[in-house]
Amino acid sequence: MPAAQHAARRPRAPRRRGRVVTPASGAEPHGHGTAHPAPTAQRGRPFILRVGLTGGIATGKTTVGRIFSTLGATILDADDIAHRLIEKGSPAYAPVVAAFGEEILRTDGSIDRARLGRIIFADAARRAGLEAILHPLIRAEEARLVDLLADTGQGRIAVSNAALLIETGFYRDYHRVVLVHCSPEAQLERILKRDALSKEEALSRIAAQMDAREKLKVAHYAIDTTPGFAATETRARAVFRHLQHDLQALSEPA
Repeated sequence: MPAAQHAARRPRAPRRRGRVVTPASGAEPHGHGTAHPAPTAQRGRPFILRVGLTGGIATGKTTVGRIFSTLGATILDADDIAHRLIEKGSPAYAPVVAAFGEEILRTDGSIDRARLGRIIFADAARRAGLEAILHPLIRAEEARLVDLLADTGQGRIAVSNAALLIETGFYRDYHRVVLVHCSPEAQLERILKRDALSKEEALSRIAAQMDAREKLKVAHYAIDTTPGFAATETRARAVFRHLQHDLQALSEPA
């Protein structure tokens, strides 16, 4: 199937003018980026800037998250939360097994995530079914962790690393959205190097996600990781400085 047809099947982002910066030169962001939740600081309780960190598979989200972490952000990883939720005895375990059957179980009764992944990336309807089970639970756990962060005063910037933040519409829950992206060639090379997938499987997983050009329409900041780690770190640090300014601006009384 031609690439254009693959792209046409991807979910489209709602149109919103964002403040986008790819800070290779430290340029200021442009646009307005007005769609964010109202600050919720309470007396004696610090305001937490909620940042959605998103991007396609193997674009470098985890790397950018680690850089943000070294700069003082608290990272909430949706994949890590999802993995905990489907462990035996956890809230999503029984619903997922009921939806997908015992074929996804290992001999010890735990869910084989690789087997589950092959099923959902081959069937959009079943993928949507898994998302319907997991996403409300992930959002609830993130909210609990952000509340804990505010109660303990251990951080002011909470970064949620989630691949489907824009596709699901959950980006609206965040004050700022940071998009991580790279060239299609770099993305494919990284998947093949990182995951035990064939080229066809890798391309299928890329095609199942929204095109980065659509995601840019709702992102406040963008980081292109194509050039490698050194450039990515420079760009991530520049974006984090903007986030610190955003934290200060949104924390101030109206």
